[in-house]
Amino acid sequence: MTPVLRTERLEFLPYRPEHEDAFVALLRNEQVCRWMGQDLVPEPDIRALFRAILTDVYPQRRFDVWGLWLQGTYVGHAEVKKTGNVDGHELVTALAPEHWGRGLGGEVVRGLLRHAADNLGLEEAYGMVGAENTPSLTMCRRLGFRPLRDVVADDGSVTRLLVIPTRTASPATPTPSGTAGPTTPAADPVRPAEADAVEAADTKRTAGPV
Repeated sequence: MTPVLRTERLEFLPYRPEHEDAFVALLRNEQVCRWMGQDLVPEPDIRALFRAILTDVYPQRRFDVWGLWLQGTYVGHAEVKKTGNVDGHELVTALAPEHWGRGLGGEVVRGLLRHAADNLGLEEAYGMVGAENTPSLTMCRRLGFRPLRDVVADDGSVTRLLVIPTRTASPATPTPSGTAGPTTPAADPVRPAEADAVEAADTKRTAGPV
């Protein structure tokens, strides 16, 4: 069961039905999509994805996924999951643009790393960040990520594959109300519009300056 996590400023809460509109607004934001390296997805597909989180991901315990909340305001999305990108778990986060530049990205990642180490027993975790996303790459270097390789897409865009030991990042004092966890900045939180969107999602990019 996906636990509630807490860091210094943020609550990581499993999604509930009333969070749907906030989730849709985040993934329909043009700036977020640009940093994630994906086109705007039709709203009905995003709503279907959200419902799949509630009806499939949580009941089947496929992976951990949260809405991020700051003093009662929805500010973003986070995941820790296995994907086809690496032989391990990726950290995925996306923050709404109005909350960029406040240091929340690093706080999210540290929280995810703590969860990955303490609750999932992982020794390392991965992140994928667009090569042009300098703020997020700078944050990742500061946290202790190291580059493994560049992944070049069919359209020529480049994504950096990064790895970090889960015990490396400086503490974010996450206090679990179930446990805490951290990892990669704003990424491509599940790519909607695939048959099994939740499992087949190719989570890649960090979304925006953090």
